[in-house]
Amino acid sequence: MAAYILRRLLLMIPTVFGIMVVSFLVVQFAPGGPVEQAIARYSGTDVSALSRVTGAVQGDFGGQGGADASTAAQNSGEQVQSAYRGARGLSPAFIAQIEAQYGFDKPPLERFVSMLGDYLRFDFGRSYYRDISVIDLVLEKMPVSISLGLWMTLISYGISIPLGIAKAVRDGSRFDIWTSGVVIIGYAIPGFLLAILLIVLFAGGSFWSVFPLRGLTSANFASMPWYQQILDYAWHLVLPITAMAVGAFATSTLLVKNSFLDEIRKQYVVTARAKGLSENRVLYGHVFRNAMLIVIAGFPGAFIGAFFGGSLLIETIFSLDGLGLLGFQSVLTRDYPVVFATLYIFSLVGLVLGLISDLTYMWIDPRIDFETREV
Repeated sequence: MAAYILRRLLLMIPTVFGIMVVSFLVVQFAPGGPVEQAIARYSGTDVSALSRVTGAVQGDFGGQGGADASTAAQNSGEQVQSAYRGARGLSPAFIAQIEAQYGFDKPPLERFVSMLGDYLRFDFGRSYYRDISVIDLVLEKMPVSISLGLWMTLISYGISIPLGIAKAVRDGSRFDIWTSGVVIIGYAIPGFLLAILLIVLFAGGSFWSVFPLRGLTSANFASMPWYQQILDYAWHLVLPITAMAVGAFATSTLLVKNSFLDEIRKQYVVTARAKGLSENRVLYGHVFRNAMLIVIAGFPGAFIGAFFGGSLLIETIFSLDGLGLLGFQSVLTRDYPVVFATLYIFSLVGLVLGLISDLTYMWIDPRIDFETREV
């Protein structure tokens, strides 16, 4: 087992490296990067954007510390204003300054090698457009995404597993038919559409104002006693978790049912029943471990999907500032340090969860032997 775990950990290195190489080639050379955006703003097409980019320049200079940094930031702002007022184009020296600010004054290979060295130390640099380090920004947004992903996955599996087992045992009955109808309808409804419907019905839209509309906590959360904090947190989660869990709940329910049906029809189940074992003993003592293998295999993907991609629209609709929304906004603004940091973190988390999933196989089914498995 130790040898297998070591091999899997070593294989993560080229996997993550390949992901970063492909992403670097696609993202770094895509048109409309941060340099092009800064040049367009400095050229005077958007006066309101000037202060934000100038603030980013000052924040970048401010990170160097000292009075020289403040003077450089002030001179930079004056140069931007001069370029904006006095000329339609920008001087080559000023463009070179912009490229140096975003790190594009170095060859691509040197930038990539430097990025890998920093990422090995989990040093992701600073955001281009926010005056904060990337790791602090990710840690700031992570609790929201963890709350959504973890609770959605637990609730979805907590409902779909017993429901799927009940449907498999009562296959073809009225219970199986009407629950299948409910499951299919739930699967057909997009999560974002259900989220809008829930807001209209229960969050002060056109009907009732029962649940809060935005955020995971109330404004006075810090002053509440601990039991009220738990209730307030759970109350804020009801609508977004419901909108996210319906689709995943439908998929996992059918997966559990079909998996149990396949196992129930096998010969070892007939033999166990012939020996006089109770139905519950047959179902949960023999069928459960074998049928749950395919469900466990999908757990890492379900969690990662809910943790990032699945929560993107939900975070936007319910004004939840998590990693899904952060990654999407970073791609739009070409905030490359944030883009690569989120990609790097999710790649590592996905690979580690895949390893944990394989190890869980062995715990559930001792017939699986990773020591003799060729990777």
